[in-house]
Amino acid sequence: MPNLNVSLARATVTSPFKRAGRPGATLPADRAMLPAAPITAGPLASYRRICGFTEPGTLPLTYPHVLGFPLAMRLMTARRFPLPVVGLVHTWIEITRHRVLHPTDMPELTVYAQELTPHRRGTEVTMTTEARLAGELVWESRSGYLSRHARSKPPAERPSGPPGSAHGTPAAELTAVAEWRLPGDLGRRYGAASGDRNPIHLYPLTARLFGFPRAIAHGMWTVARCLAESPRPDEVHWVRADFKAPVLLPATVTYAADATGFQLRGTGRVHLTGRTGSAAARDGRS
Repeated sequence: MPNLNVSLARATVTSPFKRAGRPGATLPADRAMLPAAPITAGPLASYRRICGFTEPGTLPLTYPHVLGFPLAMRLMTARRFPLPVVGLVHTWIEITRHRVLHPTDMPELTVYAQELTPHRRGTEVTMTTEARLAGELVWESRSGYLSRHARSKPPAERPSGPPGSAHGTPAAELTAVAEWRLPGDLGRRYGAASGDRNPIHLYPLTARLFGFPRAIAHGMWTVARCLAESPRPDEVHWVRADFKAPVLLPATVTYAADATGFQLRGTGRVHLTGRTGSAAARDGRS
């Protein structure tokens, strides 16, 4: 497994030499792969605790993304990758689970950059992660990462959404379910469990270096925590989440949800919106 700290260091070195929005920029066709290997019990247990998952017999829907993230970082910090990694903003993620995964499974992981898309605030890259068991695709995710830069003519926004759902995420305010008090060290604790020790999540000082007044919560923690709070997380087979605003730590946030969607709200702002569905909804069955 690639070392995330090495990738972060490489990003610091290579990012100043890359210019987002360069005409004719293309994505390398490289694919990063991790052969089938046992899932390490200790990190998985730590991840469950920090995110609130309580079903020990199944793998959390978001966990293969954690396993594949070092591969994605290796690709995005490579010299041929056209966007500077420093400053990239995770804007959305879609996850589809084609079958339930268990902690004893040994998935093969493949990660690749799928496409570059014009965005009204810059250029967005879609990174795809796939998990297979004996060659069968059992889990996949697509993530959008935005590199912000000026555009002469903002493009039209493309609607998007998970398989079998209406486009987009819920706009109406959902019913509040729980209030969470998030400690100032949440980023360091989740970073230790997930391996993602991006400086913007660790300390106020390191976050200020990148333009944030305080450390911010990991976006993938907010998605995982919301999924863990659902009545039956093991029955969620797809999710689309859109990151609207960072959660500055410490913070008090409100988790709101209905049968098909969720939100994470702060004072006067929505941090996260999402939609979920079961296997039947994913496959278009009633």
